[in-house]
Amino acid sequence: MPPVLTTETTMAEESKEKLNIRLHVYDEDIAMVLHNREDEVYYRAAAKLITERYGAYAQVYKGRKSDHTIALMTLIEIALRYEKELGKNDTTPYDNILRQLTSEIEDALK
Repeated sequence: MPPVLTTETTMAEESKEKLNIRLHVYDEDIAMVLHNREDEVYYRAAAKLITERYGAYAQVYKGRKSDHTIALMTLIEIALRYEKELGKNDTTPYDNILRQLTSEIEDALK
């Protein structure tokens, strides 16, 4: 939920931060309002990735699967990439090893 604006100054500041863009995703243009201008590059990269991956699936499955199914296949592939990336950034095993080594070092120094 967006913050409640209480003054005209904050409204003006808020509108400065917003950015209206149009993204071309596969065969459709989508209007977006970005609340953080710095995210524009990520939105454009995401639209490009979706277009590329949807296009690849459409080339293989168009006429054999519905557009909805092709879109879901695209989402699954992108979500899979995301999940794999999250797994790469999981530092839990390293944290456990560091805790164990720290404990062993502290025990040895006692």
